[in-house]
Formats: sequence, C-alpha cells, structure tokens
Amino acid sequence: MNEVKLPAYAKINLTLDVLGKREDGFHDLSMVMQSVTLADTVTITRGEGSELTLSTDLGFLPGTDKNIAAVAARVFAKHSGVSLEGVHIDLAKKIPVCAGTAGGSSDGAAVLRGLNQLFETGFSLEELAKMGEEVGSDVPYCVLGCTALAEGRGEVLTKLPSLPDCTILLCKPGFPISTPELFRKIDDTKLHLRPDTAGMLQALEEGNLAGICHRMFNVFEAALPQPRREEVEEIKSTMLDGGALGACMSGTGPTVFGIFESREQARQVYDSLAAVYPETYLTENV
Repeated sequence: MNEVKLPAYAKINLTLDVLGKREDGFHDLSMVMQSVTLADTVTITRGEGSELTLSTDLGFLPGTDKNIAAVAARVFAKHSGVSLEGVHIDLAKKIPVCAGTAGGSSDGAAVLRGLNQLFETGFSLEELAKMGEEVGSDVPYCVLGCTALAEGRGEVLTKLPSLPDCTILLCKPGFPISTPELFRKIDDTKLHLRPDTAGMLQALEEGNLAGICHRMFNVFEAALPQPRREEVEEIKSTMLDGGALGACMSGTGPTVFGIFESREQARQVYDSLAAVYPETYLTENV
C-alpha cells in the first residue's frame, strides 16, 4: 500500500461546559460532541525522499514544522517506530479554519488513522486516540468520532447513542476568535447558566431530537465581546426563525450551527445566510 485517502470530519458541540482551571494550566471540560459530514480530505502517500513533507490548498496554513497534521505524524512515528522518510501528507480543506469545528484536530486524527492503515501497524482506535492526547485536546475525540461525552481536557471519552438523523446548518461569521483569550475571560466570568448535560444524555438515550436541541448550550457564548455575541445571536435567531429546532455556537466559535428536521427549511435558511456569510454549509450528522 502506497497511498491512503480518508475524510477528516468536522465536529460540533451540542453542549460545552467549563468546570474549572486545572493545576496543569488546562481546563476541565464537559462536552457532548457530534461529528458532521463536512470534511477535509487527507491523502497520505509513501514515496521517495528523506523527510516528511506536507501540502495544503490553503497557503496561509503552517507548514510541516507546525501543522497539526505533521505533529500527529511525528507522534505516530514515535509510538510505532515507522520511518516518515518519503511520507507526504496532502490536506484538501473544506472545514473552515479557526472556527470551533475541529478542522485542525480532525486532520491530525485522520493522519493517525491513515498512517496506521498505510503501514499496517494494527493499532486500535482507542490506542490511536491515546496517541492523539499528545497532539491536541480534541484529537482523541476526532479519532473516534460520532456522538460522545468528552471530559477532562477532552480526552476522557464516553460513546453515546447517536444523534437522530437530521440536517445541520453551519455558519461561520467573519470575525476571528482568540481561544486563549476566551478561556481567560471565562475564568473571570461568573456563569449563571450551564448546560443540562444530564438532560442531554437522557434525550440522546431516548432519541428525542427536539429534547436534544432544547438542551444545546455553550458557556463560551457568554464570554464573547458584546458586538460578537450580538452577531452570534442574530445568526441563531435567523436559524430558529427559519425552523431550526435549536441553534448554538460550536467550541470557542465563532461558527454557529442549527439543527433542522426538514432539509427544505435548512436549505432556505442556508440561502439567506450564505448571501451574507460565505462560509455557510449544509451538512448532516455522521
């Protein structure tokens, strides 16, 4: 085998709660995560050459030294003993960048899975997820995917019943978000509202899509600067007015997602938002 090509699925946060700061500088989190069909394509080839190389269709992304896909490859090599000489990674990007949808983490996870296939090293997904802890906090989840409760830094994973089939509309507003700044802000913010995580788990167990959507909540929305929070609320309102069962910001944002039973309704809202926000996507749960 000289080439593998596989999707790197984006994720959304059905819930996101920050429980407190840890002694190691990270935060304890509680998140219900869901994979969606919006995906990058990661292609890994073995050829001639003396080192690992990487290419991407987005010129502003970091190269081999700092790209999370290359970091994942080196972590895999450390644990497997394989040589990365002549290995080339190509990233065809579809997931928006710096959007709270795990675009980088999903690429890193796909590299771990892909190298495992390419070199036929036989690691289980659980073993690859453990490697992913060294790459980034969302990488273990992205290795496993589907619907899961993520705790700790995000690496303590519990598989959950699947989200019922639905159409998911993603919309990334045009402003940037600093994840470290949001975490600093959340440390200084008294949170009056938190996700009903137990209720979310029960609704998933019951397959109750309306109940799931009713409980979607992300504490980081409260930490956004006022103008940014207002724009996120406007996008959420557009989705809800257009028939979404629920709408929420994903991760540290700024991407907003809405869940629809009707693809036709989602398409109408997509047309409205895409006219203003180019990074708007119709997708589904994996």
